[in-house]
Amino acid sequence: MIPCLTARRSLLLAGTIAGLLLTAPVFAQPASAPPAAAPPAAAPAPMAAPAAPAPMAAPAAPALPPGSPLIGRPEGNEAASKLAPVAPPPLPAAADKLPTAQLKLPPGFNIEVYASGIANTRSLRIGDKGTVFVGTRFGNKVTAIVKKDGKTEIKTVAEGLYRPNGLAFHNGTLYIAELSQISKIDNVEGQLDKPPKPTVIYKDLPKDEAHGWKFIAIGPDNKLYVEVGQPGNNVLHDKDHGQIRRINLDGSGAEVVALGVRHSVGFDWNPLNKQLYFSDNGRDWMSEDVPEDKLNRVTKTGQDFGAPYCYQGNLPDPEFGWGHSCSEFTPPIALTGPHSAGLGLRFYTGNMFPAKYKNAIFLARHG
Repeated sequence: MIPCLTARRSLLLAGTIAGLLLTAPVFAQPASAPPAAAPPAAAPAPMAAPAAPAPMAAPAAPALPPGSPLIGRPEGNEAASKLAPVAPPPLPAAADKLPTAQLKLPPGFNIEVYASGIANTRSLRIGDKGTVFVGTRFGNKVTAIVKKDGKTEIKTVAEGLYRPNGLAFHNGTLYIAELSQISKIDNVEGQLDKPPKPTVIYKDLPKDEAHGWKFIAIGPDNKLYVEVGQPGNNVLHDKDHGQIRRINLDGSGAEVVALGVRHSVGFDWNPLNKQLYFSDNGRDWMSEDVPEDKLNRVTKTGQDFGAPYCYQGNLPDPEFGWGHSCSEFTPPIALTGPHSAGLGLRFYTGNMFPAKYKNAIFLARHG
């Protein structure tokens, strides 16, 4: 989340008061003439009251930075004025403070704390030896959780990074997606006590902060997929944004797989037909009830899923939808609720859960 900042405004009024002093001349009479009584002096004209200063207009609100999530928030709307991003807590919650007992689960399921003490955990990947790698949206390091002899160890895999949100693991190699580049560490589980510096393999990514944190995954085609979101809440973007790309594992051969993507923070492949499924978060500030976030499926390379012209498959955008029809774009296969913000998506391929969960999608929603 992005801290919400407020600015205090002040208004200064200034007025000027001016006075005018008037004098009357005295006229002399002839000497032979009897002196005439001097006419009474004219009373000075009353001083005009100073004009009241015109009220100054309130200063304009400071411009929001490019990509701010507050761009587009309706002015003068009391309900909307109360909505803003919430800053993440500065410290991770202690294990005994996590409300796991309040979570409702189906019969036969159990939930427990696996590890704690890692701030702003965002992405997880599991290595071949059971190491859990942790990425973060706001921190600067990637960490590893190692279970050994009944104890939990937290190790730093890489640090000095910028928004290392996205992680992928494949054939012993850990791939790390920062804001504007992707790097890798080979044989990472064999070097946890002294890991080498990550090797950058791909740098052709935008540097926008808005929707700049990346989600990555390795597809069944042994290519690395990365999402590049819109650089703002709802914007007409250039050819380098609003898409999902794929590259070879050495960073070469980049191509666009899907267009019209506002911001996806989770995708996976159907284990049966190998098609790519991805969540997509809809725009803000249209209303509290629309548009809904959605689940999309890529059936062929280059499909366009609508943003910013059409949302939820059937809702033209009031700003950019003119001249477009939602029928031009690939519709979603499911709607997941307004502003629910899907943050992870996995097909379940394990054997621990009941049979009805096999090959089903688990989608974590933020709200």
